[in-house]
Amino acid sequence: MKYLAEFRDPERVRHSVAELARVTTQQWTVMEICGGQTHAIVRYGLDQLLPQGIELVHGPGCPVCVTPIEEIDQAIAVALLPGVTLCSFGDMLRVPGTDTDLLQARAQGADVRVVYSPLDAVELALAEPERDVVFFAVGFETTTPASAAAALRAKQLGIANFSLLSSHVRVPPAMSAILSSDECRVDGFLAAGHVCSVMGSAEYEPLCDRYQVPIVITGFEPLDILQGLLACVKQLEARAATGAAVHVENQYTRAVRESGNVHAQALVNEVFERAPRNWRGLGSIEQSGFELREGYAQLDARRRLQLEMPSLDPQGKAAASPCIAGRVLRGLEKPADCPCFARECTPETPLGAPMVSSEGACAAYFQHRGRSSQEAAR
Repeated sequence: MKYLAEFRDPERVRHSVAELARVTTQQWTVMEICGGQTHAIVRYGLDQLLPQGIELVHGPGCPVCVTPIEEIDQAIAVALLPGVTLCSFGDMLRVPGTDTDLLQARAQGADVRVVYSPLDAVELALAEPERDVVFFAVGFETTTPASAAAALRAKQLGIANFSLLSSHVRVPPAMSAILSSDECRVDGFLAAGHVCSVMGSAEYEPLCDRYQVPIVITGFEPLDILQGLLACVKQLEARAATGAAVHVENQYTRAVRESGNVHAQALVNEVFERAPRNWRGLGSIEQSGFELREGYAQLDARRRLQLEMPSLDPQGKAAASPCIAGRVLRGLEKPADCPCFARECTPETPLGAPMVSSEGACAAYFQHRGRSSQEAAR
């Protein structure tokens, strides 16, 4: 139970909440950048324990949720091609595209399969050489090394019927986009510990210096989150009182090092290069995505299948949807603010990705608070 029970200890939680109340003198808004943290916050009701001056908002911390609708449409189009098997993680199958989702495409005859690892898709390509196996790769810095390992293995084995439809993204450019927005109301961040265990804490330092916002790398248990929040608020209060500079702070020392996982980073750098990427709710962000390098072009599904990215119709169904996922992902509104929450939009009938994904903010509110959270928001 080490590293778990002590981070759920009620007495230590109460002490941290009391300390937060003691040090807080004004209103602060802090964003967590991880769907796992969002679920922990809602599950344990941490946001309801906080002093009145502190508000937690939920950012683009779910990779399924930030995958833009046109890339969902592209994956569906790939799945419907004859002779193609499209593989992905289970959450992706029910994310709505413009007209349908991958699960419905499978019902129409497309060969869509759930895998638990990109390497499973490589093994599938080996087992079924007559099929063209495409892995729809989503995720942040945490899961990109696994896709890189799959690409490397496929290249080493000379597998000709495997490719990646890469939608991998990087977290720091998205945080920069949020901070650059005129709508931004974020004073500080709780950064995701698992992402930083790969990328290291040092990558956040330029962001912290440029925008003068504290960034505290935080774990996923209740005490992790409260300790991270306390460290963040202390920095904000010191900046307000004395003009002290803010900095990157690591609460999750049991897993995160300044340099991160250099072996995983080397693997990613061998296979991928940084590129612009479109995010749901945030638009196109420079250097925020991972594309396969030229040396791995034969594994790039977009090149291999000569795919063109579907364009969004600004007057189309997506634009007309009442779903406020984009505003939720930017921390401007919360799931219960949506008039469709727990009514037209439920996990069985989702209007947007945050209600589908196991890490989505809307799914967290629905799972742990249900309709009561919508009524409380009124």
